[in-house]
Amino acid sequence: MSAAGPFSTSGPRWFSIPAHRPFVEDLARGLLAALAPLGPEALPQATVLTPTRRGARALADAFVAVGGGKALLLPQIRPLGDLDEGEPPFEPGELSLDLPPAVSSRRRRFELARLVAEHADLLDFRPQAGQALEMAKALADFLDSCQIEEVVVGDGRLEDLAEGDLARHWQVSARFLKAILTAWPVRLEELGLIDVSDRRVRLLNALADQWTAQPPPGVLVAAGSTGTAPATARLLGVIAGLPQGAVVLPGLDEGLAEDAWEQVGEQHPQGAMRRLLDGAGATRADVRPWVPEADSRGRWRRRLINEALRPAETTADWLAQIDRLRAESTDVDPIAEGLKGLSLLSARTEEEAASACALLLREALETEGLTAALVTPDQELARRVSARLARWGVVADSSAGAPLAASPAAILAQHLAALAVAPLDPVRLLAVAKHPLLGAEPFAARDLELKGLRGPAPRDANQLRAKLENHPDALALAERVLAAAGRAAAPYIDDQAQPAAAARALVESLEALADPAELWAGAAGESLAGLLSSLITDGLALPPATPLGFADLLDRLVNEETVRTGGATHPRLRILGAIEARLVRADRLILAGLEEGIWPRGAPIDPFLSRPMRGRLGLPPPERRIGLTAHDFAQAACAPDVVLVHSERRGGAPAVESRWLWRLKTLARGAQLTLAERPDVLAWARDLDAPGPYAPIARPAPTPPVADRPRRMAVTRIEALTRDPYAVWARDILKLYPLDRPDEPVEARARGTAIHAAFETFSRDHPGPVPSDAAEIFAGLYLDELVKAGMPPAALARERALAREAALWVAALETRRRAGAERIVVEAAGELTLDIGGRPFTVTAKADRIEPTPEGLAHILDYKTGAAPSKKQVETGFSPQLTLTAAILREGGFPEVGRREPGDLTYLRVTGRKPAGVEEVRATAGPDSQAAAIKALDGLRELVERYDDPGQPYLSRVAPQFVHDHAGDYGHLARVFEWSTSGDDAEGAE
Repeated sequence: MSAAGPFSTSGPRWFSIPAHRPFVEDLARGLLAALAPLGPEALPQATVLTPTRRGARALADAFVAVGGGKALLLPQIRPLGDLDEGEPPFEPGELSLDLPPAVSSRRRRFELARLVAEHADLLDFRPQAGQALEMAKALADFLDSCQIEEVVVGDGRLEDLAEGDLARHWQVSARFLKAILTAWPVRLEELGLIDVSDRRVRLLNALADQWTAQPPPGVLVAAGSTGTAPATARLLGVIAGLPQGAVVLPGLDEGLAEDAWEQVGEQHPQGAMRRLLDGAGATRADVRPWVPEADSRGRWRRRLINEALRPAETTADWLAQIDRLRAESTDVDPIAEGLKGLSLLSARTEEEAASACALLLREALETEGLTAALVTPDQELARRVSARLARWGVVADSSAGAPLAASPAAILAQHLAALAVAPLDPVRLLAVAKHPLLGAEPFAARDLELKGLRGPAPRDANQLRAKLENHPDALALAERVLAAAGRAAAPYIDDQAQPAAAARALVESLEALADPAELWAGAAGESLAGLLSSLITDGLALPPATPLGFADLLDRLVNEETVRTGGATHPRLRILGAIEARLVRADRLILAGLEEGIWPRGAPIDPFLSRPMRGRLGLPPPERRIGLTAHDFAQAACAPDVVLVHSERRGGAPAVESRWLWRLKTLARGAQLTLAERPDVLAWARDLDAPGPYAPIARPAPTPPVADRPRRMAVTRIEALTRDPYAVWARDILKLYPLDRPDEPVEARARGTAIHAAFETFSRDHPGPVPSDAAEIFAGLYLDELVKAGMPPAALARERALAREAALWVAALETRRRAGAERIVVEAAGELTLDIGGRPFTVTAKADRIEPTPEGLAHILDYKTGAAPSKKQVETGFSPQLTLTAAILREGGFPEVGRREPGDLTYLRVTGRKPAGVEEVRATAGPDSQAAAIKALDGLRELVERYDDPGQPYLSRVAPQFVHDHAGDYGHLARVFEWSTSGDDAEGAE
């Protein structure tokens, strides 16, 4: 029995379906037309090979569609396998039994990582487990490239490279590769396995030999493949020459001028098919149309896209080519006709692009029966679009999947592995304690956070237990998490463990914390279970790792995994990668991610071989993949309704539009035309979450009742009222007190507190003459306070050096200042009550240090470890702490000192650096300090009277010049960033 139609002529048979035609529909229609006359048994006896599994499913759907919904016995549709993309190949029956099984991808990577560690002496560094894993990934890519291209590098060429005229690091790389390539086959033989790419090549070559010797009896069609790998190209050549065989190419450009065809290179969309035809000894003239075109729909689009992507060397005559194109038709303008149905959308950011893509997909659903697909190689963009579609309850069939790292089980595993490094890390402890898989009582987790883990990290577990002794539920939760962290850290001896043992301990810890039925449930749980199982069984090959090294290794593996979940999806919407979309067509195609580095991606960087080294080994240039993605773009861009989406910025930085988009716009501009745009979609995206005109938030201006406004304030709060009244409203009126962050950095705050405490203790314990060992005493007091404050050991090492210098300066200071003082009064509390507006108002102060003198004065000193307020800030009233303290002193508000005139008003800056300390006088004894005190008191009266007015608001940041120096605790509550960037930052300043 022989087929009719395309198979009625002698071979070899090469066909093509134009890029503007629906590939799988035309393929199915052509096969039905050719085989239907031969009877109902002809179609199921045929075999069709597609590049990918998704292409096979799409072809099966196409047969149903073109068959009018009638029941059909379909042909055998099998994925040939895309060697570059990891698709499983067509298993040709008994041939596969003659070859050893393939090594799994994870075990292969772990085994290669072990070889990396064993041959680390050939490198300039010794890689950790995570680094060895990354190098193993690059080695696997190199081995795949060699095996797919059938390049043998063990014939002395690496030795030539290692001893050739290359930079030293490339010579090191060549010697390292030679050692790995020698050891790897030996290891595979020991395992009784072979590389998956090697097995695929052998299978395809064996299949080609078998079909050459004994052609299959039925029709055999290979469709959609461009034969990028030599083994695939060889098999396609055999299929084309079979008695009932045919090869159907996707979008061969028959209209490209011959001189331009000769210039087609690796980066061109037609590059792969040119190599395929040249290798098979065929020309473009030998390629016939699969289905004769019944109309010219899309013909000019195809011509336009092919012209835009023609080789760069032949674009000098673009204007002449435009004239030639227009001369081909007298009825329509070919270029204008080609631009119909093609539109451009330039979004500002990736977020706006995702919203626009989601709206375009949603818009398609308004037309009955209309299908739409988003095609992009950017998985992050695809996931964003899926999230935006979910707001309308629409779930698209997406090939992007979800990152395993975002799943609850993986997050718990990563946190627990990190706790093996630092069991008392407050952030990690809270992350585990609050994880939903633990099912902990909310109040227990809350108490653990508020009572145990906010503020500086606990020094040890006993300190944490002491904090939680009055909160038994929180203590039990902490003990549960600490026990799991200890179990995860158990395999490490001398800070080293085999990753397999660490993975096993991690699994045991996870199952002790969470219910295994929930932990390993679902696609994400199964994926994590498979990863950890592989680590336990195959991770024996990995080199030992530290706890930090294992946590890094786990992070790398988890972040590489993608979870593809099933479930009900909308039948008319798809989100596809560029590869999945090769044979799939929809009524509307949205091509997104058209920025350089995204689509196309940059040429991959080979860490082991330079470009000249690859050429000398016979490996293809890195640009070959760009040519394959260019073909995917050209195929998709020829659809009837296409929207090209470009983001002007990515990651906050300007983005460069894709070279293909730039060429298309340039060609249209040369024809005095432009691509249509969709400003309406951008307007929808921008108005979606912000309907109405732009209306920035105003500076907050609360006006609480006068009765609720404070009538007793410390001098530090008066300073806050002067600079940021909103902070006074939040803290002193609403009683909103800031919480320390978990693992709060204690350096700056602890240093200031320790200096104050050390001065106070030193003055109290040594009120008389300064002892000879004053510097040692003061340094010890200071360091003891830092330890109490929870300063970490690394910071303490630095502070010890600073403390020695600071203590010497303090000893000299004490000796000098005590000589002129009656006594030293530290941490003195004082207050002054004023009658303001017929009501009492009390201002309080706690002076760091007051030094009464025999002359009846009293010097006032304030300790600082950071920058002290400037003289101008003190004089203008923005920093009234010292001057108001002086005013209280003049009125006898300090019982320990009595009524005295203020002496020098001084800041003591103690840093331990150069200089170790500085005395900064802001007002000198006598008329200067007296006038400053009087002015401060008058300013206080005026300030309180102003806020006794019911209409006076507590504005946020009335002194914006101090924003960077005094960020405050309530900026987020006042939404400072919003109103300060809208031009309101100066309004209301006082």
